[in-house]
Amino acid sequence: MSEKRRDKRGRILRNGEIQTEDGRYRYKYIDLFGETKYVYSWRLDKNDRMPAGKKPEPSLREKEKQIAADLFDKIIPDGGGLTVTELVEKYTSLKTGVRPSTRANYKTVINMLKKENFGRERIDRVRISDAKLWLIQLQKNGRGFSTIRTIRGILRPAFQMAMDDDLIRKNPFSFELATVIYNDSITREALTREDERNFLKFVKEDSHFKKYYEGIYILFNTGLRISEFVGLTRADIDFKNMKINVDHQLQRYAKIGYRIEKPKTESGIRQVPMTQEVADCFRKIFKSRKYPKVEPMIDGYSGFLYLDKNGMPTVALHWDKYFQHICQKYNQIYRNQMPKVTPHVCRHTFCSRMAAARMNPKTLQYIMGHSDISVTLNTYTHLGFEDAIEEMRRITGN
Repeated sequence: MSEKRRDKRGRILRNGEIQTEDGRYRYKYIDLFGETKYVYSWRLDKNDRMPAGKKPEPSLREKEKQIAADLFDKIIPDGGGLTVTELVEKYTSLKTGVRPSTRANYKTVINMLKKENFGRERIDRVRISDAKLWLIQLQKNGRGFSTIRTIRGILRPAFQMAMDDDLIRKNPFSFELATVIYNDSITREALTREDERNFLKFVKEDSHFKKYYEGIYILFNTGLRISEFVGLTRADIDFKNMKINVDHQLQRYAKIGYRIEKPKTESGIRQVPMTQEVADCFRKIFKSRKYPKVEPMIDGYSGFLYLDKNGMPTVALHWDKYFQHICQKYNQIYRNQMPKVTPHVCRHTFCSRMAAARMNPKTLQYIMGHSDISVTLNTYTHLGFEDAIEEMRRITGN
């Protein structure tokens, strides 16, 4: 009977284990692809001390235990050799039919990962704590909550794909984001009735900005998304039935230019009722609109409400700037400052007004084009004490 192999301390070595001349331990095994692999450690057992000056690492038998578990579960060793950046590139390459804005987000995240040490980490070495620390550091470096949420929104499904492909055992991005970083997003508050009146009055009477009054009034009184509003054409306004047909939106991208796209969600396809005042605003827009010799056509749509100085339809960025300049001018004139007003604030203000008037939440959800009723219901939490008094009086009759 052959004598059992032992290490320099006299301990019996198992099959595949040896101790090399320099004192390191080595384990030999066959991987899932039939290839011979080796792992090393300065310690045989977890209770052994690390030699002085050596970097801490798991013992050989701890590594053997993990290898055995991975082989049993058919987990591909070393995460297939993929880095975090390579994994995200692979994941995004499989996402076909996505919006250009989504594709742009993919590219931004990949470019960021290429500059980060985290992006060069092998995916099987990323632990949950590593992922959390990285996101925390992103926020410390000035990244906003919404940006980090977008980044995590790509990395989490990418690592889930790696799990499904048996490259890793756990998804390190499976945690709730709010438990790791704080939400520093600025809440878009609805304007007070007084601020809304003052804002509209200022626009209407200003010699320069009055040309945008009708559009801004429509935004305040329909709850349309700005991308839906700029995408409207003459054909979408039904004066006979007093409704706005919303079934598309207009976007403009840096490299591909103008695009007509479907609304944000299927619920975005809807018919928004018009008041007489809103209808009059649309009529005035069409009456005062300058008609170029060649009407711009985007993906088969023409007759847009507003055109820029180049004769092309205005887009969300134009209106963001209009609102910004209006607020700046207002605040230069008046002591009582106007809070930040954006097209989305108009939408939020409309939703809040309808909620304060106790419009049925499902009706309001339909008008707003919300796919989730919770988004609509969250508006009701913005109602104040005055709204509570009015509702109490309405119910009690006092």
